[in-house]
Amino acid sequence: MGNLQTFERSEYQQVKADLHRKILDRLNLEKLGKTPGDAAREEVLIVIRNTVNSEAVPLSFAERERLSREILDEIFGLGPLEPLLKDPTISDILVNRFNRVYIERNGKLELTGLSFKDDSHLMQIIDRIVSKVGRRVDESSPMVDARLTDGSRVNAIIPPLAIDGPCLSIRRFGRDPLTARNMIENKTLTEPMLELLSSMVKGKLNILISGGTGAGKTTLLNVLSGYIPTTERIVTIEDAAELQLKQEHVVRLETRAPNIEGKGAVRQRQLVINCLRMRPDRIVVGEVRAEEAFDMLQAMNTGHEGSLTTVHANSQRDALARIENMCLMANLNIPERAIRQQICSAVHAVVQIARLSDGTRKVITISEITGMEGDVVLMQDIFGFERRGLDESGKVRGAFKASGIRPHFADRLATSGCRLRAAMFESRMEV
Repeated sequence: MGNLQTFERSEYQQVKADLHRKILDRLNLEKLGKTPGDAAREEVLIVIRNTVNSEAVPLSFAERERLSREILDEIFGLGPLEPLLKDPTISDILVNRFNRVYIERNGKLELTGLSFKDDSHLMQIIDRIVSKVGRRVDESSPMVDARLTDGSRVNAIIPPLAIDGPCLSIRRFGRDPLTARNMIENKTLTEPMLELLSSMVKGKLNILISGGTGAGKTTLLNVLSGYIPTTERIVTIEDAAELQLKQEHVVRLETRAPNIEGKGAVRQRQLVINCLRMRPDRIVVGEVRAEEAFDMLQAMNTGHEGSLTTVHANSQRDALARIENMCLMANLNIPERAIRQQICSAVHAVVQIARLSDGTRKVITISEITGMEGDVVLMQDIFGFERRGLDESGKVRGAFKASGIRPHFADRLATSGCRLRAAMFESRMEV
């Protein structure tokens, strides 16, 4: 950072704040509000450069230019976060405190050298984000979910709940989502696994995608939704809109948080019930979190085949247990065995995806639900990833392999025109 090594970070932040105030005093904000975006930025940048150059600060030309850009970001953008938001390789931005900003790149967390001036500076940026979507965050409402213009999901939590100061988390979603080809190149799954999953979507099987936080559930859901025929009407239901479906006939629904008076909230369950009146061919629920799981199962069992959803769980068994627990949250006094029977008849397959210790994401298993024996739901793995430890560079070693079992739903897929090759159930690939 050149002179910035000797020019203390706190002094640099103070100089930037002082210049920011001087520049705001010189700008005609009313006139600026009527100027088109790019023209306004150029106009302000000229004022910033003139002001910075007139100040006696020990900075080189490149560092003065950087300071000018940072002040421009303070006025028009999200301050220190702007360069991170412009970097397409960053998937998560995590602000633990005003001076501790982390990013996730390629599945690994890194500490950045970026910093806000103080807690109030960070609060200004949080307010700027949430006010754009009609939300607010203050002591009476110290947690908020919002969304940036590029679709990235934002969560902010402030004192008194956040002990060390305001905390901000941004989950990024690229403008160009990963494709099926990208997932194969990244060795997230194999060609035979993708062939099976795409046939299952085309053949209208109900699929549950399970995995932990950041495992890639939504990415996989996006890829699989691409195999839904363009002739079908799709209704998507999400807590925060993340799905990027390419089909024309798509209706997107999103939940609504309560207003300042704590009223007006619309939960996912209400949207699932409502979407049944919208004549959907397919229902795609971004993630089941609560009692809407019961209505989702009902829809799958009453003619809305080919539905897709995700759930947070560490294994296929845990996923089914969570769905069962969510159904119990609906307080309908239905016996557990009846709920399991509903799950058995509604869900055809569970796809488990995980983020491994080296940051890579892998489809760990594709499992078919085959029925019930007593009170136990029976499952069989069709494909799996067998881990074999780490290599010298810390990369996870293992192999994707088929179990050799032909799924029970193969005949159903054949009748819908999706014939599965016998060779795919004998495939194996080392990674």
